[in-house]
Amino acid sequence: MLAGCVPWPEEATARYRSKGIWQGITLPEMLERTIAEVPDKVAVIDGEMRLTYAQLGEAVDRLAYAFVRRGLRPLDRAVFQLGNGVDMVVAFLGLIKAGVIPVMALPAHRQSEIGHFLAHAEAVAYLIPDVVRGFDFRAMAEELAPNCASLRHVFVSGTPNAGQHDLRAMIAEPAPADIIRETLAARRPDAGEVALLLLSGGTTAIPKMIPRTHDDYVYNCTQCGKATGFRRDIVYLAVLPMAHNFTLASPGILAAFSVGGTVVVARSPTPEAVFPLIERHRVTMVCTAVPLVTSWLNSSVPAQHDLSSLEVLMNGGAKLVPELRRRVEERFGCRFMESFGTGEGLLCNTRYDDPEEVRFHSAGRPISPEDEIRIVDPYGNEVPDGVPGELLARGPYTIRGYYKAPETNANAFTADGFYRMGDVVKRIDGNLYVEGRMKDQVNRGGEKISCEEVEDHILAHPAVSGACVVAMPDPAYGEKACAFVILRPGHSLDFRGLVDFMAARKIAKFKLPERLEIVDSFPISPAGKILRRELRAVIAAKLAAETAAAPATA
Repeated sequence: MLAGCVPWPEEATARYRSKGIWQGITLPEMLERTIAEVPDKVAVIDGEMRLTYAQLGEAVDRLAYAFVRRGLRPLDRAVFQLGNGVDMVVAFLGLIKAGVIPVMALPAHRQSEIGHFLAHAEAVAYLIPDVVRGFDFRAMAEELAPNCASLRHVFVSGTPNAGQHDLRAMIAEPAPADIIRETLAARRPDAGEVALLLLSGGTTAIPKMIPRTHDDYVYNCTQCGKATGFRRDIVYLAVLPMAHNFTLASPGILAAFSVGGTVVVARSPTPEAVFPLIERHRVTMVCTAVPLVTSWLNSSVPAQHDLSSLEVLMNGGAKLVPELRRRVEERFGCRFMESFGTGEGLLCNTRYDDPEEVRFHSAGRPISPEDEIRIVDPYGNEVPDGVPGELLARGPYTIRGYYKAPETNANAFTADGFYRMGDVVKRIDGNLYVEGRMKDQVNRGGEKISCEEVEDHILAHPAVSGACVVAMPDPAYGEKACAFVILRPGHSLDFRGLVDFMAARKIAKFKLPERLEIVDSFPISPAGKILRRELRAVIAAKLAAETAAAPATA
């Protein structure tokens, strides 16, 4: 296995192979199976461009061969920062087929993160667009290159600068088909080798690198596809960044490819971009995130389009509160699914035929019968069902360690290989109910307040379209709850009105927010999660300024 990665235990490897959980195939071979079955089926739609499975396979092979001709070797690392589009799909699969390991950066990452990724992975290549919304990625690559001794190639989707490679021209380079096949066959990695390096959520620090093997990632996407009902006639709309685990393989575009479905690319997540695509291409499934669900529900655009093809809207990344889950089904006429999991492995989701109580309140159950779950108290003791505790997970697609991070691994994994997810959950009838993150709670003088529980109550207010509750410092209690709120157009709300509304819902008094901040939007991570740490910093700074400005008392 790639140096710097924690290998799977021999016992686990033997067990997963003997049970057929790990099929012993690579991600490109998974695609090749589908190509053989439905070569003329449309695989990807991106604007006016359509590629059948046969055409997609040919483009992947030509680009993989072009990477080999430029000197990329098996297990070389390439920082990968392409945004949604056909180029992203072909380049991702082309790298892997050439034996190169992509490091899955997101479009919003900039010099600080990319410089770290290049250095930490000792990357030999960097894949980028040319210019996106006025930002020149080519110039950023030129700025970073002198500080990364390993970097030899910059590949550009679009118009490259001098010394950079044109990805689209590389795909079009002529080469004999038999030579391409022979060259790539010699590059086939072992299915137990690392296929790609995902990035951790990155809401608290520079993201860590998550090594995913062909074995575990093929299982990840195919098993998640089964749990969410993927079939050959699925039309999957890719809205969130396709380099993120949720959109890539949980279930994502790879699950669609595994069953011969069609992927429609959304270049923008706005209602004006998304809902015409649903109507035009008869989309059956959309995977999205909390901020987008809120935006879509508050928009008049969906009502202007035929959404009768839409069967499932899935939310992931952060928990969607019950009231908004119900609104999704009522407004869009589809079934809501909640996805809960991590790039490190464990995936859970509600099922299509679950009752409302489960669909609207839970995170669902693990996708695999081989997933091992522990819910423990602060001392590591397992708690009974219905009692909240920290979630630990182990299984055939949950990693055993981060890439080149021994100190982090010592804290993030137990001695027997369980990953500490950092989520507070409880289990009822096999389904998990997320109480929040270990750090997404307010400790008000010893009373623990679930931020997400309070947010659910706030969102029931007719003036509110978005809510995020965070801890603010308090000299007496240590922490109190501050509510950041986005209002619906034409509505107003003051602190007293919010507190009176919530008190009328008969919740414990200590859970009531003790400050209200009206905002136009929330800070969002590249993966679509609300950056709670930034909101905590905002309110802490405000309180400090207010304290400094207050007149001194005798």
